[in-house]
Amino acid sequence: MPISAQFNRSFPEQVTFFRNKLNLPTTRSGQITRDQNDAAFVVAGATKADLLADLRGAVDNAISNGQSLGEFRKQFEEIVSKRGWTGWTGEGSKTGRAWRTRLIYKTNLDTSYAAGRWAQMTDPDMMRLRPYWRYVHNTIENPRQQHQRWNSLVLRADDPWWQAHYPPNGFGCNCGVETLNERGLRRLGKDAPDTPPNDGTYEHVDNTTGEVDTVPNGVQPGWDYAPGQTATERAIAARLNRLDSVDATIARENVAQLVEAPLFNRFWNGEMRGEYPVAVVPPVERQVLGADSPVVLLSQQSLSAHRERHPEIGINDYRRVQQLLDDGEVYRMPNDPGRLIYLIIEGVTYRAALKRTEDGKKNYFLTLFKSRTDQPPPGAERLR
Repeated sequence: MPISAQFNRSFPEQVTFFRNKLNLPTTRSGQITRDQNDAAFVVAGATKADLLADLRGAVDNAISNGQSLGEFRKQFEEIVSKRGWTGWTGEGSKTGRAWRTRLIYKTNLDTSYAAGRWAQMTDPDMMRLRPYWRYVHNTIENPRQQHQRWNSLVLRADDPWWQAHYPPNGFGCNCGVETLNERGLRRLGKDAPDTPPNDGTYEHVDNTTGEVDTVPNGVQPGWDYAPGQTATERAIAARLNRLDSVDATIARENVAQLVEAPLFNRFWNGEMRGEYPVAVVPPVERQVLGADSPVVLLSQQSLSAHRERHPEIGINDYRRVQQLLDDGEVYRMPNDPGRLIYLIIEGVTYRAALKRTEDGKKNYFLTLFKSRTDQPPPGAERLR
């Protein structure tokens, strides 16, 4: 189905893909590229948490409620006026505004639609029943000749060609993909899928960073990826690497979303390795710790050990870590300045420990259990 069919229509996988994104501030276009877009909602030049949240809400309305471009533009204008944002218009002309709002509107709708379709088409049952994908060219005005040549190209769903050519393949590209079974393949006069075309590549130089990318011919720079393919832990992991450098308010919003997300269930069940953010250190404690990062990480190794020693602690207890850090009693150990102890929230005596690494770059959540005593460790100094 061509991407243009998305307008005034959405489906659950499309909405879920967009709502699983995390807000990230960017100072210019191109900072987030390719599959990083699977996990990030960005508007170039928007760096404030409240502005990003409002703009995200407008895009969400457009996707989930079928808003027209005109309706989106009206809501967008209201937001930037309320927030006093002047960095989005370039020259400030009406032409610039029309171009920018259309870019934000159409790019988010197109990529979320494509990602939702990817989720549908790669479902194991769908792959078994309809193992072929057909490229569908659907540009009405100013068609891209390369895309026209790909029209009706049929390849297996798992063919590597799709990794860099799954549409949209550039701004404004309305191409799409439809699935086929064996009967559909034969109806096209084909006994087998086509041979993947080799159209060559070209080099693109980022004018800001000087970075050189090799891009397939027919694909716009930064669009040589399949939206939705990496919308799980790999894209999230790339996002986590950026949380240390963002505003603490944005980091807190992102971490709160991640802790409530189904992805945390997978981490809890041991289906994901590595580290997961569970909270943001409050400002006073961050200053006491001398921590570079505001983010508190929980390692899979520590979580496994915690669960073995304290089986009474469940996933919902770990989802209260931020509340514990915000509202619990806080103690410092004089003999270990990089460690803080937290006790008691809402009448429940938890005991938890937070430790900064020696180089000050990371903070780790060490343990969580319910204590029989509300007394702090011997020698502990209360901070609040």
